Amino acid sequence: MTLRFYNTLSNKKEAFKPLKGGVVTIYNCGPTVWNYAHIGNLRAYIFADILRRYLEYRGFRVKQVMNITDVGHMTVDEETEGRGEDKIEMKARKEKKDPWEISRFYEKAFFEDIAKLSIKKAMVYPKATKHIKEMIKTIRRLIKKGYAYEANGSVYYDITRFKDYGRLSGNTIEKLKAGKRIEVLPEKRNWFDFALWKKDPKHIMQWDSPWGRGFPGWHIECSVMSMKYLGDTLDIHTGGEDNIFPHHECEIAQAEGATGKRFVRYWMHTRHLLVNGEKMSKSKGNFYTIRDLLKKGYDPKAIRYLLLSGHYRIRLNFTEKGLKSAEETVKRLQDFVSSLRGIKVRKGRNPNIKKLVQKVKKGFEEAMDDDLNVPLALGKVFDFVREMNKAVSEGIGKGDAKLAYETMLKFDTVLGLELGKVKLAVGEKIKIKDSIFTIHWQGIKPNPEVEKLIKKRGERRKEKSWKEADKVRDKVKEMGYILEDMENGVRVKKA
Repeated sequence: MTLRFYNTLSNKKEAFKPLKGGVVTIYNCGPTVWNYAHIGNLRAYIFADILRRYLEYRGFRVKQVMNITDVGHMTVDEETEGRGEDKIEMKARKEKKDPWEISRFYEKAFFEDIAKLSIKKAMVYPKATKHIKEMIKTIRRLIKKGYAYEANGSVYYDITRFKDYGRLSGNTIEKLKAGKRIEVLPEKRNWFDFALWKKDPKHIMQWDSPWGRGFPGWHIECSVMSMKYLGDTLDIHTGGEDNIFPHHECEIAQAEGATGKRFVRYWMHTRHLLVNGEKMSKSKGNFYTIRDLLKKGYDPKAIRYLLLSGHYRIRLNFTEKGLKSAEETVKRLQDFVSSLRGIKVRKGRNPNIKKLVQKVKKGFEEAMDDDLNVPLALGKVFDFVREMNKAVSEGIGKGDAKLAYETMLKFDTVLGLELGKVKLAVGEKIKIKDSIFTIHWQGIKPNPEVEKLIKKRGERRKEKSWKEADKVRDKVKEMGYILEDMENGVRVKKA
């Protein structure tokens, strides 16, 4: 099946082909480091990670860049009157700290959070404050080409000069003109023109420029940094749906105005994350960071699983009930992978196992090729787990177990659940009627009382007293343990 992605620019799925052979360039809108990333932000970063991982799974070499915004992101966008306060400086004022200190602290926190979620690091994390010269150079270029103008020490982009403005979001110049606001900065030609460079004597973070002391606008930062590291035309640009307008629309106007070339070939956007069916809000008490969830004792792999388990173009409803279910699901996958590693018996190959592997590989790839349909891909994986568990209970050899294990690890290069790091069950050998029998304690300490019952059950099975053996199994279950029969042994898990 051909790899296809939904392109926000065309509003349809398109066959994906990178601009330069086997190399894919991706730019991800990264964090504004003024606070901890919340789970809505993290969903977008996990989506970017899945995208990168699957492209690598398919054999592409990925050049991924994610920005760090450490200046210029206002509390109110330029398109809503050009007012507002820099988020980092607002945080610094509230905490009575230096804005540079704020950005360093939350940048460090961001990297700690993505590490916990097993998000692969991008090739480069350019910081806005380290690229001021490049931004000034691009702004001067836009002024020279007639797309921008200086006014009272600030520089604005004249949207009416870029005729294709609005093709990504639908907010065309005609629609913007019709929605004229009451309050307009008098120095702007049009109320909807956005700032490339801002003059504000109250702003702490400032740099020299041809137009006087000031600081860059948020939109120019991403255009400049993405093109510096990935070239004038990018294969893929990602972000949350709230970035479509005005941020990404303005990025296009700036980049294409400066270069005269197409800026991005595929735009991919994640839908909003709801919490308990509502928009996340601190006042509603449903605002979560990964740190909040870890304090409650949740496994970061379960958080990752829940955030990746829904299709990125469909709103995902986050609940703690769903997170608990995700923990159980991840545990099920871990137990399965661990059980495959624990099979040591040498036995002839079962042709059905190879067929199962081929079937799940085909299903997984077809689902992912279709605009990264992770829910469908996971469904194929769990079909495989169910059929393989049945085969394991009937007895398979080391070779077939290795094939299934390697298949799961291959899928996990995309899912990022680190299933290969799961510890093996503790094996304890006992004798039952002159034969060796192994108890695999799955992630739990051996229990002498349960061991006696397992031995008793093994003796009843040897005698073919199946009803008596089942009674023992039920008693073990009442004690909080589940028994799964394996060839020459049994796996014990907490119920």
